[in-house]
Amino acid sequence: AEFKILCLSVSVSLSLQNDGRLRFSKQNVVYKSSKTGKVDSIQAGELTLAQWRRVCLGHGIKLGTSSGHVYKYDGFRDTDFEKISEFFKANYKVELTEKDMCVKGWNWGTAKFSGPLLSFEVNDSTAFEVPLSNVSQCATGKNEVTLEFHQNDDTEVSLMEVRFYVPPSQSDERQDPVEAFAENVLSKADVIQATGDAVCIFKELQCLTPRGRYDIRIYPTFLHLHGKTFDYKIPYTTVLRLFLLPHKDQRQMFFVISLDPPIKQGQTRYHFLILLFSKEEDLTLTLNMSEEDVERRFEGKLSKNMSGSLYEMVSRVMKALVNRKITVPGNFQGHSGAQCITCSYKASSGLLYPLERGFIYVHKPPVHLRFEEISCVNFARGTTTTRSFDFEIETKQGNQYTFSSIEREEYGKLFDFVNAKKLNIKNRGFKEGMKGKIDEYSDSDDDQHDAYLERMKAEGKIREEGNDSEESDGETDVTFPISPPLSIRYDSNASASDSSEDGDDSDDASEKKKAKKPKVVKEKKERKPRKEKKQKETGGPKRPMSAYMLWLNSSRERIKSENPGISITEISKKAGEMWRQLGKDEKEVRQENKEER
Repeated sequence: AEFKILCLSVSVSLSLQNDGRLRFSKQNVVYKSSKTGKVDSIQAGELTLAQWRRVCLGHGIKLGTSSGHVYKYDGFRDTDFEKISEFFKANYKVELTEKDMCVKGWNWGTAKFSGPLLSFEVNDSTAFEVPLSNVSQCATGKNEVTLEFHQNDDTEVSLMEVRFYVPPSQSDERQDPVEAFAENVLSKADVIQATGDAVCIFKELQCLTPRGRYDIRIYPTFLHLHGKTFDYKIPYTTVLRLFLLPHKDQRQMFFVISLDPPIKQGQTRYHFLILLFSKEEDLTLTLNMSEEDVERRFEGKLSKNMSGSLYEMVSRVMKALVNRKITVPGNFQGHSGAQCITCSYKASSGLLYPLERGFIYVHKPPVHLRFEEISCVNFARGTTTTRSFDFEIETKQGNQYTFSSIEREEYGKLFDFVNAKKLNIKNRGFKEGMKGKIDEYSDSDDDQHDAYLERMKAEGKIREEGNDSEESDGETDVTFPISPPLSIRYDSNASASDSSEDGDDSDDASEKKKAKKPKVVKEKKERKPRKEKKQKETGGPKRPMSAYMLWLNSSRERIKSENPGISITEISKKAGEMWRQLGKDEKEVRQENKEER
């Protein structure tokens, strides 16, 4: 569809650079975002369009598929064109064409709808393109259409709206061009409209973030949270990951939904939707669809009538509608047998779950860290007590997350897990720090010696031997040493003296103790004059000068003549460098001269 329009106003925005890696292979084109870890894959047989365009920060590629999807990637150099063009011809059978952009600044042109894009062209050259998936609302007026956009929190300036003037059509009076323009926009826009009945409804579910109890209405394309104060509509396209995590008490379950972009309430952003369920709650669920529709749409993943635990029903429905796998804890087991570790993050207590490909902390604030974005981890002592330690994670972007107040019994289990996942451990020891470049994903960590673990074990063993502790030999926990209090030291000395005076006569022992008391007092009185310093004799002999000082006195004038204007401090520095350069034989001669003097 084409419309002759006038662009009335466009808000200037700063483009958000989603950093990632783009790979061209013979089978497909794969892009992986560094921020979210989301992967876009384009099969080689689906490519139908490839354009090379000049953009604001270099050059970019626009790729189109047979299904109508459009992908844009920027950040290429001018010299990359020939190499990429030859690769596309040889492997994809698609020609990479150069497309010039219109930079005249005209606002009168033609609007073309091609797939998910609205292209504004001036004299058959594209001035700008609007991805219709970013449109949140479309309003019409007299000969005007206004497009509003989803806001991006990561940019300093966001594109708010664009207004188009659509002149009345002279050829077809039956159809209003404004309404036709709006219909084309709404057909591809991300405008959430609750049309039809919900597939199913879950009543009064406990939600931790955002906090409260919500009715969750499941629609074919989005999720509707209805609470007493706020409502949220979450498109399934914004769901990144699903997590099902058991609570440490083994009586509750967390169901976590990761969102990008997040849901908003005022200035608050919720990147995670966390639901809390009791394992004892059961539910019988009936989908608001016919059995034929359920079988055709979900292909056996769901049935019209289902029953079971409430958390199982919610996770099963979400998995089928979102079409994403549910992540559960792996083989990690803590000291107590649970699959999580109790810790604190930002003064709030929560649970840290080591997963097969990352860590997730629930619940306030929720944090998800993938192994591929972790630079290194660090095991540090607790700041307030030796009965706990801190677990620090540093990402490749320079952010640091500290999970504190972890019980010392969890150290061995957590260290073995981190070591098995081949993560780079920061405090491994001096020798390993001198090895230079270490590959984070190599197997070298398996054979490396953990200096910190051995030191903790050694100090714990010393403490156990000194205090005669009754701990069992089968425990492998690390013991943090605590110095014994003064009272314990005093009692141990007293018992030793008492045992050595087993007796012949108690009277003799008492007489000896009485005799010791005045001696201690006399010694204390006699020690006072010893603190006075003796005055040195003026005519006494002086200590002989060292070989270096003798050499310095003889070489001082020569250094001054060779370096005119040199200061006293620089003379000493220069002399030290010259002394270090002297040979061993020459220094021995200086030493012999010293002894002769």
